[in-house]
Amino acid sequence: MRTTRLPGTDVDVSVVGHGCWAAGGLWWGDDVRDDDAIAAMRAAADAGVNLFDTAPLYGHGHADTLLRQAFGAGLRDLVVASKCGVRWDGDGTHARSDLTPAYLRADIDASLQRLGIEHISLMQVHWPCELGTPIADTMSTLFTLRDEGKIGAIGLCNYSAQQLAEAREHGLISVLQTPYSMLRRELEGPLAAEAASAPKMATFAYEPLCRGLLTGRRNATDRFPDTDLRARDDRFVGKRYLRALTLTSRLALIAARHAVPTSALAVAWVLRQPAVDVALVGAKRPAQVLENVVAGSLTLDDDVWREVDRIAGAWHG
Repeated sequence: MRTTRLPGTDVDVSVVGHGCWAAGGLWWGDDVRDDDAIAAMRAAADAGVNLFDTAPLYGHGHADTLLRQAFGAGLRDLVVASKCGVRWDGDGTHARSDLTPAYLRADIDASLQRLGIEHISLMQVHWPCELGTPIADTMSTLFTLRDEGKIGAIGLCNYSAQQLAEAREHGLISVLQTPYSMLRRELEGPLAAEAASAPKMATFAYEPLCRGLLTGRRNATDRFPDTDLRARDDRFVGKRYLRALTLTSRLALIAARHAVPTSALAVAWVLRQPAVDVALVGAKRPAQVLENVVAGSLTLDDDVWREVDRIAGAWHG
């Protein structure tokens, strides 16, 4: 597994990170099992993954609890990337971003308690504030928490190019986490240009498999239960879904020809993009992890990658 340095630190992280959203259970269907999720986390670590990306949002903190169960005191030897700033409404069904200093401190303290550790290596703002808190106040609070030793590097998730530029005026942003895959290309353009203008910042791509669309396992007859967020995702219905399946089938042919998992080929393509440093890949079960991690060391001839690039370049949403 290749590694890369987390900017502003002396920490090296695996270029394939384990995304823990599905482990939280909420919104990911009826087939999520705690035992499977824990086994998947351990399989990732055994395969050389040392970066685990979690958040209070993931199952109302349940993903954190499973990380603690999976590794115990050994979690201190891994790189935990978490997020902050999501506040739930009264019945726990709607989340909004609250980046007030008081809430950030309480949110991060709660994460530390669930995880059973004293320090979180990377703390990321989950998404921009919806309550009007000045970004200067948010950043000042995070830098104070860093100085106190509760968090290490600071990152932002789901920020636009303009929002990223504004935040960077107040100090070092080590990581931008943003969606990116063959089927989701918002990173390309102003956001990539802004990220490139910050040489001390890394870009973490989440959803590199587009919620499983690029694994090669989906088909036109798939239906998702109401408990699965993909039941309400327009990428999984109609002509757009069929076009995505066509792209994936072409990708699967190349993967089969070179005896690699389709998912690994899709994730490796993301890692080859100049704007991307790390791909965060979710998995419900160990078998999925073992396919995904192949991307971290995959080498193919340039001719193969040109063929993959042509497939990706034909996607128009």
